[in-house]
Amino acid sequence: MNAQLIINGIVNASLIAPPAIAFSLLFGILRFPNFAIGGYITVGAFIAYSLNVGTGLPLWIAGLGAMAGTAVVAWLSDVLVFRPMRGHTPVTLLVVSIALTLVLEHIVRLIYSADVRGFDLPLQRPVKFASMHITHEQINIILMAVAIAVAVHLMLSFTRIGKAMRATADNQTLAEVRGINTTHVIALTWFVCGALFGLTGVFAGLDLVIEPLVGWNLTIPIFAAAILGGIGSPYGAMLGALLVGLAEELTVLVLPSSYKVGVGFLIIAILLLIRPQGLFGRSEIKK
Repeated sequence: MNAQLIINGIVNASLIAPPAIAFSLLFGILRFPNFAIGGYITVGAFIAYSLNVGTGLPLWIAGLGAMAGTAVVAWLSDVLVFRPMRGHTPVTLLVVSIALTLVLEHIVRLIYSADVRGFDLPLQRPVKFASMHITHEQINIILMAVAIAVAVHLMLSFTRIGKAMRATADNQTLAEVRGINTTHVIALTWFVCGALFGLTGVFAGLDLVIEPLVGWNLTIPIFAAAILGGIGSPYGAMLGALLVGLAEELTVLVLPSSYKVGVGFLIIAILLLIRPQGLFGRSEIKK
């Protein structure tokens, strides 16, 4: 097996893990698959681009700005779009989220055009060992993804807000009875997840390109990772991202690279047939 493909798979997994975790957190609390994640990622990428290239800020500062800006955009989308429709069916909210991501992407296209762009970064030689190579940007993506996974675990396991988020996801009505302000919990969840989507936009600009469809192109792998791990399970999303990332890269051993995009669809189809709840999801008991 080509070791370079394993490296590429880990980088790919690190790119889709943070948004898969955020997607699962949102689903766990709001109970609908939010396909607006593609729009949020695109917004994050272009905020970082504007701050980095437009104003000359270092990328790490531009990245923080992208996280903050996308967090606000995600929260506003809940206030203006999803909160007024909270009583509608998950399918209705799914369709609305798809429309929202198209609106966000077309706003970006209107402002920036459809040109392909990149960050203003110094040129660096990739790190080479044996027959493998990896860029400094890819190393940073892997390290940041690991740090995010650890931070989310610590937040959910040991902080009051993390425990409140878990309680709200398990049973929102019971959480309210026990004195948890679920409105604040939901708002904070949007901010946290929006920040993760914004950071993903930065990752995508580092490893891929910056263009209006950058978020949409990542939506299916993210969704596949979340389903594979058990939709609504942040821990499952971490493992799902690793498996999807490796599967997409290893596909080139037997198929042309253009077929990688179909791996996510295939994983979703197989899981829905064999184990709809995913690896870590719980089967619903119907009475």
